[in-house]
Amino acid sequence: MALPVAVQRYLEKRGLRSPWRIEGNARCDYQGAVIIPALAESDSLFATLDSLQTSPAALLDQFFIVVVVNHRQDAAASDKQDNYRTLRKLAEAAVDRPNLSWIDAASEGLELPSKTGGVGLARKLGFDLALERLDWTGARILATLDADTLVRADYLPALSKHFATSAAGGAVVPFCHPAASDKTEQGAIVAYELYLRAHVLGLQLAGSPYAFHTVGSTMSCRALDYVRAGGMNRRQAGEDFYFLQQLAKTSGVSGVAGTVVYPSARISCRTPFGTGRSVAQLAADPHPARLYYDPRCYGVLGGWLQLVTQYWHSEARELLARAAAISAVLEDFLVTEGLQDVWPGLCRNHGGAEGRLNALHGWFDGLKTTRLIHRLTAAGWHRQTATEALPPLFQWAGLPAAEDPEKQLNLLRRLQIGTACAFCKTRLSRKSRCCRVEVSPCLPDR
Repeated sequence: MALPVAVQRYLEKRGLRSPWRIEGNARCDYQGAVIIPALAESDSLFATLDSLQTSPAALLDQFFIVVVVNHRQDAAASDKQDNYRTLRKLAEAAVDRPNLSWIDAASEGLELPSKTGGVGLARKLGFDLALERLDWTGARILATLDADTLVRADYLPALSKHFATSAAGGAVVPFCHPAASDKTEQGAIVAYELYLRAHVLGLQLAGSPYAFHTVGSTMSCRALDYVRAGGMNRRQAGEDFYFLQQLAKTSGVSGVAGTVVYPSARISCRTPFGTGRSVAQLAADPHPARLYYDPRCYGVLGGWLQLVTQYWHSEARELLARAAAISAVLEDFLVTEGLQDVWPGLCRNHGGAEGRLNALHGWFDGLKTTRLIHRLTAAGWHRQTATEALPPLFQWAGLPAAEDPEKQLNLLRRLQIGTACAFCKTRLSRKSRCCRVEVSPCLPDR
């Protein structure tokens, strides 16, 4: 079956192909693909694959699983040996799993470049090669996990149901870190996930269109919207943030309901930042973590977004003057970022409110949002502990007070994961409360 013209053009201009190829099967009629980059993951990968196998058989047959076994040319010898072991195990496992495929980016001559290799390039390799294996008679789905992430049996059904009706081309699946057996590591996991959820809550309260989690193992999109977004970037860390930001600009990002993924929060220093490194740093620090942004930062952000929504028809100098009334730091930031130069062009190209505001959010994107918060932090609203930051944030959101970090995390999990209680699988309502809301396991179905 011929590829859509847009897909052909993308692969010609930006796609990754030779010398890599998909191994394991030759089918070209799949409705979706799940891409899993794997670097020295022979111990955890097959638990991830086993969890995917719990999906309904009919739906599992419509998706193919692509494991991108990869390392850079300068990788440690131990990582290379682990990857070779993974490739052997995949070939053995494929005998009983007809939808299991893999890409060898680890053998001699196939390794990723030392300068650009990393998780972004590995994800891109899997996505790009998968495009040629899809049945393009309908809207097709691309999703990605990590090789240490577990899913529930409802993972693929939830993705299929979501993209059958969603107007947005990108999506994020709710996540929950399983509890650790070590008390110190568990405290670090709670602190880090609580920080992630509190930040998204602050963005939501501010009215930001970029108020979603950017966790690599939660990402999915329609295949055509992947192409329209320019494909996956090649970043060695933060690839999830930039990919979802681009999807938000080109087709939108929404939340998947009805399932949860369970990424590992193990200690790791593979990437310059991210969950593993953050948990390692938190576990090593005996003092309360000053992770959390001062809630006033979100107030300034919300004030700016409300201002531009109300005064979308105004000139740049008026917007800057009104921004100064909110915060002098905000005004200085907007000047530094060039609002006075950008705004006239947005006004010329977009005469109506909706088009102009969409264009503004394309310029004032997730990265600029983060930069503004960092500027406010550097100017004096320093990062805070959970005890300092969360009570006013919860009060702003109309949430009940909770002083214990695990109770705070459980509350935000319930709020952000949805109506399905992740702790005892019951439905939450005003008349019923989760019988285990004060504990933290939130473990996947086994």
